[in-house]
Amino acid sequence: MNRTAKGPIGLMLAPAVGLIGVFIVIPMALTVWLSFHDWSTQTGFATARFVGLRNYHDIFGPISVGRDFKRAFSNTAVYTALSVAIILPLSVLLGLLVYQRRVAGGNVLRAILFSTYMVPMIAVALVWSKLYSPSEGPINQMLGWVGLGPQPWLSSPDTALLSIVFLNVWQQVGYFTVLVIAGLTQIPTALYEAARIDGANRLQEFFGITLPLLKRTLLFSAVIAVINAVQVFEPVALITQGGPAGSTNVLTYHIRRVGIERAQGGLGSAMAVMLMLSLIVVIVVLFAFARRRDEE
Repeated sequence: MNRTAKGPIGLMLAPAVGLIGVFIVIPMALTVWLSFHDWSTQTGFATARFVGLRNYHDIFGPISVGRDFKRAFSNTAVYTALSVAIILPLSVLLGLLVYQRRVAGGNVLRAILFSTYMVPMIAVALVWSKLYSPSEGPINQMLGWVGLGPQPWLSSPDTALLSIVFLNVWQQVGYFTVLVIAGLTQIPTALYEAARIDGANRLQEFFGITLPLLKRTLLFSAVIAVINAVQVFEPVALITQGGPAGSTNVLTYHIRRVGIERAQGGLGSAMAVMLMLSLIVVIVVLFAFARRRDEE
């Protein structure tokens, strides 16, 4: 590329690069810097006092700060794993259902599914809190119709986190279904025709053609689903506030509680850095696993 072409390209990229630097790179660097300092969010950055690795030692130590952080980290990991494990297969199933041309109303179903993703999470959380109501909630009423007793849902440590997972799946699955449909449109129909000539049934077509050729779409979906899951905040803040007994105290909510409510900015920054590093590790592992499967 000659120099005359580089000038206009750099000029066009400058606004976007500048915005990324101001709103992403600088805050990330500031968070890493603050994680090595003792700083109260009620004061300016000039009051930050360097403490080295003490914040990291505290969040992984045996004291209450460390126990709360490890519980929040564990809750986030479980929430993320369950969300991804439910969303991906369900999105493939719904995508195949909608993509079938012989199914009437496919476009309408696609619009309905995607519309759930367009609903703000705050509204979703408020509506589902009513659905989960122990006495008046429609979910428990429907369980009563089939002879099952009312479930505690959000009021029990055993079911509260799973209830938030179901809420997230309902809100997110439409978006990932659209991604699967986009991936299905890229699969040549000639492959299915050749498979039928060879005597393959629907199940063999799915595992022999559809699923292998959807790997890149599913990889992208998995990465986005993980990123969305670790950022869960509104349902916890609006419905459970981390309870009962800390069973829904996920990292984003815990970081907000420590950094804002308790004004321990340095400690909250260290937790945020660990969340960011964990997310990077998970994404790298997903790409490495996908690359290994491609090589095999």
